[in-house]
Amino acid sequence: MKIVDVKFYPIKVRNNAKGGVYWFLLKLTTDSNVSGWGEVIWNAYDPGTLRRMVMDVAENYIIGESPFAIEKVFGKIYAKHCKMHTDLSTMGLISGFEIACWDIIGKETGQPVYNLLGGMVNERIRTYTYLYEKEDKIFCEDFWTMPEACAKRAREYVDMGFTAVKLDPMAPYLDSYAVHMPSRESLLRAERNIAGIREAVGENCDIIIGTHGQFTAAGAIRVAKCLEKYDPLWFEEPTPPENFPVLKKVSEATTIPIATGERLSTKYEFAPLLEQKSCDIFQLDLAGVGGILEAKKIASMCEAWHTQVTTHFWAGPVNFAAQIQLDACCPNFLIQEAIETMGSFGGFDKVMKKPFDWQEGYIIPSKEPGLGIELDEEKIQSYVVEDYDDQNILI
Repeated sequence: MKIVDVKFYPIKVRNNAKGGVYWFLLKLTTDSNVSGWGEVIWNAYDPGTLRRMVMDVAENYIIGESPFAIEKVFGKIYAKHCKMHTDLSTMGLISGFEIACWDIIGKETGQPVYNLLGGMVNERIRTYTYLYEKEDKIFCEDFWTMPEACAKRAREYVDMGFTAVKLDPMAPYLDSYAVHMPSRESLLRAERNIAGIREAVGENCDIIIGTHGQFTAAGAIRVAKCLEKYDPLWFEEPTPPENFPVLKKVSEATTIPIATGERLSTKYEFAPLLEQKSCDIFQLDLAGVGGILEAKKIASMCEAWHTQVTTHFWAGPVNFAAQIQLDACCPNFLIQEAIETMGSFGGFDKVMKKPFDWQEGYIIPSKEPGLGIELDEEKIQSYVVEDYDDQNILI
């Protein structure tokens, strides 16, 4: 069995960033006419440029290879194309192809991917959702500055079955590379916000503090000290991801578990986090970390250190489906990020022939082979865009 065809589908989902502005989907087809879907993230290029990048990698490293040759193909691209270094843009491409190969492998063997990676250990996948304004009139950063509205919305999500909700109470964060010390005003507003949410959701719902690497260590510690009395499940990316000793300084100064990893890639970048004991929860994104097998390797490393993993999500249906496959077979899985129940709110219903099986805040993993989803390729094709200015928007 050889891969003989690659198709790339850049889709502009919306003009704001809820769930990502773009989905970059790709489809591989073999000489036996078995197809698999993948998804690319972490690329800041226009759709036309990214198409050329995808097809360049496809022609040089993918077409003519067996979809079963996961290790061989990953190693070849990583050595020759990445120059043995974890460039996020290239790792996004590798991840997309790798996920599609697993979809093909599952279909060819008649098994869901989780059965090929050790089998199911989690029959229900616990999920959380970011807090979003109900009618989507306000961009989330603005909404997160409204304590009463956030508390009301959090309660509504609990009533939907969610057992955890997430927000960045320190928003709006700086649109800059410079880390900063939060103002006293923003600290007090964040504390009011989290206090209101805790009162609204009660004691049995977790609250996740989802910051975005915007603080100095001292600033992050101040935030943690203000919020730890509300027992957050974790404090996410309090400092930029590349300096692990700084992150460790924050971790040692608070009782809130520290999570990081959504912008890290491959086992090589995650290993020092374990060695330096810089965080408590590893946050993986399959479509950027190197794919399903690389994520499974990282999760297994974490298991040896008695550390849990959570899957980061901000993309389309293929990435989400791949994450559910990983969640199902990882003994140290904690919780899956979601955008409500991934239906009309996120645009999934426009391209999926069957929705994810969501039950009271939990997903029941599909027993179908491969990634367990079926996409409507004709509809996907109708939403394809070629550049930033194209207004052919999914939602």
